[in-house]
Formats: sequence, structure tokens, C-alpha cells
Amino acid sequence: MKILFCSAPGYGLTLPLIPLIWAARAAGHEVLLATTSEMTEAGARAGLPVCDVFPQRDVWHDLMPSIGPGAGPHDDLPEEYRLAREAGNPFGLFVVTMTEGTIKTGRAFGAELVVYTSDHAAGALAAAALDVPALEVGNRVSWSMRDVDWRDAGHHPFGEDEVSVIMREKLGIGDAKPKVVARIDPRAPSMGGLDAAAEHADERDGVPWWPMQFVPYNGGTVVPEWALHRPERPRVAVTLGTVVPAMSGVSSLRVVIEALGGMDVDVVLAAGTADLTDLGELPSNVDSVGFLPLSAFLPTCAAIVHHGGSGTTATPLFYGVPQLVLPAFADNPMSAQRVADRGVGLTHDPATVDVATVRALVGRLLEEDAFRTAAAQVRAEMAAQPSPSAVLERVVAALG
Repeated sequence: MKILFCSAPGYGLTLPLIPLIWAARAAGHEVLLATTSEMTEAGARAGLPVCDVFPQRDVWHDLMPSIGPGAGPHDDLPEEYRLAREAGNPFGLFVVTMTEGTIKTGRAFGAELVVYTSDHAAGALAAAALDVPALEVGNRVSWSMRDVDWRDAGHHPFGEDEVSVIMREKLGIGDAKPKVVARIDPRAPSMGGLDAAAEHADERDGVPWWPMQFVPYNGGTVVPEWALHRPERPRVAVTLGTVVPAMSGVSSLRVVIEALGGMDVDVVLAAGTADLTDLGELPSNVDSVGFLPLSAFLPTCAAIVHHGGSGTTATPLFYGVPQLVLPAFADNPMSAQRVADRGVGLTHDPATVDVATVRALVGRLLEEDAFRTAAAQVRAEMAAQPSPSAVLERVVAALG
């Protein structure tokens, strides 16, 4: 079977899909990832065939100024960008730029199944235009389209908002809907997801929701020898993900680094390519490793401090590591709240946090057994859920 996978061009929006793509390829299916911007290279590095569906501009780079601090008008941007901005829908930019290319790619590829993430309307519209079966995959730990409170908050199903209406008319898609075989919820059961054997019919259209184990993928690397061993004193990971440094720099790290620098811990600072100049000289117990995938060293960590990105929140859950979340923006506060509610970690407003508070909160994560116990429970829940391979087999069986 030829399977077209569609994702928006952000690390946290694409990487959760990659284990499912691997599962499809390992099962003998032909796969193609339709995305753009940096994710074309990220997908290629993951060993996947990738098609850039909007090579004209770097859409992700263009999006950042529109949602970051001090976002203002950009008169030099193309007309489709203005439409997305006027609709008050930043992700609408992906719809107006990526939908046509995704449809063309699917047709040229001969797609027999389209797999798209819940937050990527371009994939849903492509599935409708191609008139082939579709699989919708949730890629967030913070929310799901299955959540009643998410719908009650006034969120439209992706693919049914103002920008999508414009693209439906422009591309001749009309009122066609994607023929969805199932929708996937990758969250742990006690954090909003489904038990391994559960199936939930969507109240909107009766399409079944299936559970799937979240399997972290955050890039490949040559694993350093030290990462394979637990140190004598607790190892604490610190990261801001990829979006926060790009939008607001690393100033929010200053308090965290100062706090951990005065504790009896080993700190691994994974800040990617971010400029750390503003942090000054790092404490002797802080090792700045640049870009090092969390999966390379998180298994030997006792805790992690991060910004609340969905993938960054879900990866410690997979490894059973307690976490302190200092939520940045977007759905980060929702991720932080789920962590706190489940008892797998703690959260605090980064705007008011200070050195003493960080030390107290991290100290609790390291000293109180309740956090490790809860994190281990969630890890066991996730391990019991169907793997991406099992879900792929179920989809194929459903298609007959």
C-alpha cells in the first residue's frame, strides 16, 4: 500500500509521527512524508522519503514572527499569509501554503491511504480531495480532538475553519470530507487517553478512536558514553525545546541554571543551537551539550526541567522521569497542568519563579517517592498500549 503521511513543519508537530511511518515502512508499505521547511531535512535524517510541498518559502520561519512577542504587520508577505493572519489562525498559514502541494504530491505518489495529524488541516483537506481512506493521528499530550472540553472551548475541528473554507473553494474540494478509518489518541489513559483495549466512537461522526503508545523520536545521534550510566549524584536534564529559544532567547534559563548550579546534581543542558551568551559562565556542574536528543540521555536522569512542549512532556513519561514544567506559551500550560494533576511532576509560572523556588521544586522531585511512583505508573500504562506497528496492522485490517 502507498501511504502518504502529512505533517506541519515544526519539530513538535512532525517528530511524534515518525515511529508510525517507520512501522509502515517496516511492514512493507511504500511511504512518503509530505511537509516543508526544516522538517524536510529532519524527515530525511530519520531515513524517510520526503516531499517539500511548499519550497517557495520557509513557512516555519515566516510563522515565528507572527506569533512571537511584538508580532506586527509584515507587508512584504504574500497574499495567502495575510489571509491566515486576518483569520486569527497562525496555523492557517500551513493550510494556505501546504494544501495544494500536498494534494499534488498525493496524486503523483498514487496515495492509497493518507495519514495526517489532528492539527494539520492541509492533510485532512488532501485526504478529502484525493478521495482515499484516511487516518487521523493525535500528536499532543496536552489535548485531543476527542476531548469534550476542547470542543466546548470553541475550537473548530481542523479542516473546518475560515481558512479551510477559502482553500476548499480555491482548490475545488467543495464539501468533501476525509473518509476517516479511525482517529488515534496517543496519551496515557490516566492523562486523558484510552486503555489498551478501549475504543471510543466520536460523538460527531461515529469514527472510532483508538489508543496508541507514544514512542519518542527526537533525532538520532552518536550516544556519548556517559549517557549510558547513572552518575553518583542525580542527573537533571534541562531543555527549552526548539521554539522557545527561537522566539524569546534563553533568558528564562538564567534562574534555572543558577538554581541547579547550587545543588548537588549533575546538569545536562540541551539547548540546541541557541546562543547561551546571556547566561554568562556556566556553573561547574552544568554540561552544555548543544543538540542531544532527549532519548539519548533521559533514561539515566532523575528529573527534567523544561518548557512544556508536547513532545518534551511526553518523552519523560515514556521513560518514567519526574518533571518540572515552566510553561512558555501556546498549549504548554495545558501540558504542565496534566503533569501536575497526574502527580508525575510539578509546575510553576516562569514569570514569577526564582532561584529558591526552583531549588525547592527540583528538590521535591528528587526526594519525594510519590513523583517517581506516579511516573513509573504512567510509563507502565504507556507500555501496555498498542504499539505503532500494532495500530498500523489494525488500520490495514480495517481497510480489508
